[in-house]
Amino acid sequence: MMSYLASKVTAATSTSNGGAAGTHDDDFIEAVVCQELEIGENQMKQVELGEGKVLLVRQNGKLSAIGNKCSHYGAMLVTGALGEGRVRCPWHGACFNVETGDIEDFPGMDSLPCYRVTVGEAGEVKVRAKRTELATNKRTRVMAKRAAQDARTYVVIGGGPSGATCAETLRQEGFTGRIVMINKEPCLPYDRVKVSKTMDLNLEKVLLRTQQFYDENDIEVMLGTAVTKLDGATHELTLDNGYKIRYDKAYIATGSNPRRPPIEGASLGNVCVLRTAADAKQVNEQLAPEKRVVILGTSFIGLEAAAYCVNKVAKVTVIGRGAVPLKESFGDAIGQRVMELFEEKGVQFVMNSGIRRCIGAEGAVQQVELTDGTLLDADICIFGIGSTLYTEFLQGSGISLNRNGSINTDQYLESNLEGVYVGGDIANAPVHSNDGQQATIGHYPLAQYHGRVAALNMIGKATPLKAVPFFWTVLFGKSFRYCGYGQPDEVIIDGDLAALKFVAFYIGKGGRVIGMSSCQRDPVVAQFAEYSSQGKVLHKEDLTPNPLSWVPA
Repeated sequence: MMSYLASKVTAATSTSNGGAAGTHDDDFIEAVVCQELEIGENQMKQVELGEGKVLLVRQNGKLSAIGNKCSHYGAMLVTGALGEGRVRCPWHGACFNVETGDIEDFPGMDSLPCYRVTVGEAGEVKVRAKRTELATNKRTRVMAKRAAQDARTYVVIGGGPSGATCAETLRQEGFTGRIVMINKEPCLPYDRVKVSKTMDLNLEKVLLRTQQFYDENDIEVMLGTAVTKLDGATHELTLDNGYKIRYDKAYIATGSNPRRPPIEGASLGNVCVLRTAADAKQVNEQLAPEKRVVILGTSFIGLEAAAYCVNKVAKVTVIGRGAVPLKESFGDAIGQRVMELFEEKGVQFVMNSGIRRCIGAEGAVQQVELTDGTLLDADICIFGIGSTLYTEFLQGSGISLNRNGSINTDQYLESNLEGVYVGGDIANAPVHSNDGQQATIGHYPLAQYHGRVAALNMIGKATPLKAVPFFWTVLFGKSFRYCGYGQPDEVIIDGDLAALKFVAFYIGKGGRVIGMSSCQRDPVVAQFAEYSSQGKVLHKEDLTPNPLSWVPA
């Protein structure tokens, strides 16, 4: 869709509804929304248009208008971060082009509508919008159709958010060959972040796209099917159903497998992991007021599961190997405060410990034995201790695997095999905000971004990665956000940690700010993400006397 930039024209009038008050017809609405002087350079303004709202942006002397809410979970973009040519969602970091509304960073699947803006001789700003787009605040980009004469086959291996984004982007960017997306799960791609947060999820309601969408856009989807072999020399894939596919180019985003510790009883009934919608359903169906739940792991998965379960069962106990949860992500002080929050809600912790074995009867777990010999009653045990990368099938393919199963890529996400691209959890890819150094990062939005960048490069639109990792969690109604990457030497906290209203700065070598987290201080993390995406760097000395002096006024 073209971008509608403001131009100086005489405002049109309509005699059908009072002239200057606005112009309406069956499909569109047009009206004056403000005066030009009400919005300055590098400013955003949310304005009303009929029964809807629009986001006005002025940048480089031009006015543009797009949808006012993030297409992911509906955050008001006027409260987000305005960067060069795009606005970033304050909640989860998705980015939208301010002139076209196109989604440029993730999470989410849809772009935003963009609207025509005109400025009259008296400075009145008029916006014209399609009524349906104003109501939905979403726009699916136009897709190319498969052409019979195009014999190319591009295969997407993996049906998570990364693979789904890649397949869709290929069509958005004009690819007319065959697209095949292979998913080992027996369902269409869905919003996986819901798995540990909302275990009673309705799978149909969290699908990223429907089967009708894939059918209409000529994207073949093979569900409940895994690739067992990739032959880089012959460009051939072998599937577990015996089917073979020859590919011209391939994108691999197979993600991770949840880790089960090598302990006695780890495969007992009611001993669960949380990776898929099926896993969530398995846990949720067992929850009952008399049940006792033991969770191994103080990662986001483990804590989100504990927060979901605690009001549905008799007891939840979290076992952690360190002194506080989330230390690797947020540091000791924030980790301690998070643990206190959980204890206030009734979750019990056993820290500096682990599970030696799971003890069962009739095939189901009944107790767990901790490393110090303590026995805990357990009707349900959940492992949330990380994952292994799903790349074993690539042994002998010609693709170089690292010891942990990850795959090195260049800045275009291409592997050492020409025409084979890699993204998501399994990619050891350059991180723009970390001086381009490679890292393996399992973040949902980053996986989607990888899918988009890989698709662009697969069709010849050379697009280097500009990855700025961004993730979040919601614990007992408190939203924690983090942007950046790396192990800090120091953590500086600004605000009231006790009230969970703070910004934390993670200081690395040379005093560089390598990351930032927050709670109840939006949109500061989104602002830091946009700051980093522009290649700017903060240092410790920039934080005094005002730790937020770098934030645009």
